[in-house]
Amino acid sequence: MTEEKLTPRPAATILLLREAARAGPAAPVAPEVFMLQRTNKAAFLPGAFVFPGGALDPDDDSARAARRVRGLDDAQASARMGLASGGLAYWVAAARECFEESGILLAFDEKNSPINPQRAATLERFRNPLNEGTLPFSEFLERENLYIHAHEIAYYSHWITAPGRPRRFSTRFFVACAPEGQQGAHDRSETVHSVWISPREALERGKRGEIELIFPTRSTLSDLSSIQTPRAALEHARSLGDIEVNAACWALDHEGSQRLFRRADAPYFEIHWSDPDEKGDTCFVIQPGIPKRLDRHVTRLTAPNPGMMTGPGTNTYLVGESEIAVIDPGPALDSHIAKILDIGAGRIRWILTTHTHMDHSPASAALKAATGAQVLGMRAPAGASQDQAYAPDRIPGDGERLSLGNLHLRAIHTPGHASNHLCYLLEETRMLFTGDHVMQGSTVVINPPDGDMRAYLASLERLLAVDIAIIAPGHGYLIGAPHNEVKRLVAHRLAREAKVVTALQRCGEATLEELVAQVYDDVSPKIHPVAMRSLTAHLDKLVVEGRARQASGRYILSTE
Repeated sequence: MTEEKLTPRPAATILLLREAARAGPAAPVAPEVFMLQRTNKAAFLPGAFVFPGGALDPDDDSARAARRVRGLDDAQASARMGLASGGLAYWVAAARECFEESGILLAFDEKNSPINPQRAATLERFRNPLNEGTLPFSEFLERENLYIHAHEIAYYSHWITAPGRPRRFSTRFFVACAPEGQQGAHDRSETVHSVWISPREALERGKRGEIELIFPTRSTLSDLSSIQTPRAALEHARSLGDIEVNAACWALDHEGSQRLFRRADAPYFEIHWSDPDEKGDTCFVIQPGIPKRLDRHVTRLTAPNPGMMTGPGTNTYLVGESEIAVIDPGPALDSHIAKILDIGAGRIRWILTTHTHMDHSPASAALKAATGAQVLGMRAPAGASQDQAYAPDRIPGDGERLSLGNLHLRAIHTPGHASNHLCYLLEETRMLFTGDHVMQGSTVVINPPDGDMRAYLASLERLLAVDIAIIAPGHGYLIGAPHNEVKRLVAHRLAREAKVVTALQRCGEATLEELVAQVYDDVSPKIHPVAMRSLTAHLDKLVVEGRARQASGRYILSTE
């Protein structure tokens, strides 16, 4: 995609939920959501079934509109949305679009009582002038002495239309409980059909091809399908932390064919990072031996050593322009070393390693011999899996700021996967090179005695205090939402630890071999030999903490 970038218009959409009538005395009451079918003549999403919503109007951001909102001011709303200002306009737009498109009025009178269905019906006549733009919503609220209660409209999600469409929207989704007695109806203009429907039924009808559902709608319905009541959905939305942006993006495969990616896809964050102008011309395929320009400072070269433990291969990063630092030169493979030298073209001044496992540091010696570059890293601990020949010229101190020409890397000691593990933060862009401390697509193996689960978890927690924009791992794609990823890894490890404790409670006492099938019942048995290393690390952590003990090769929970 090479056309001029189209800036998405701000928009708001609302998920109106109500309880359905029981099918029988014992039948569950699943919530229903209000949906509209857009006319086939619509310029945007013709024929699709959607939730009420639309673009923000200038009046939504007016002082008069703000005065008709209770329970939230613009500073609070903007902070919730990650905006400098103008956040409250989205709450106004959600209520306005709800009334314009569905006829359901989310408003309260001056005594904070919801308006009754009879009065809502008398106000129906204002839908057309509101739709036509001849009556500002703030004037309507003011004239009728009505207010929007912001706490009854909860911010839920954020979706941005993919590039290439004739219209693009940056849409904030909200959740609200439908007022009792207001049934709602389509406007017979932009929408031609309306229905109250359970999320599960809507998804099933979409699968059968009876109704058209776009991806954000399907994803939202899927989320709602597990929630039992409208009020529970509202409370769930209120409890959410930072809302993630879902911005579909285009990229090319190695043959030049385009493909659309969404947030759950592995290359998603890397595409956005390396293609900030959304041209759609970046390649998403990790190809060993083929350099990938990630941004103006960083090029990634993946070594030709793919495997179960290395994924597509070990990532070597070349950082800088006139002077280059190589981070994790990788295995001592002649073709890989030659490619690094070719990309560096006489500019390599520094060679940094995150740790000394055999897929990360052995190429250091050949690169130093060819370039005279300074080698920085921590010496190898004992162990067959360590590069004992590694000889750093200097050991960076924890927190040391390394000046590399016009760039700066900060060394962060992150033991756990290896006792000598370092991460490096590129301060200019806040890209964190994590080696094997954080990997894309999988969790790392913690292999005692050098691997230490307690140290690993502490090192992960430490990263939460670091201002990181993107993670450049030792294997796989760039990783976005760094703090969320770190929190996910911590939660995953603690959940695995809980399974270890449960298995020991069940068994009374057990060997590693007896425990692995229970603790790692969610992975293929082929992985169990590798999983036993991390299982040992979990058990060692429990022993050190006094929560378990080992006797004659068997593990037992402590009773004290």
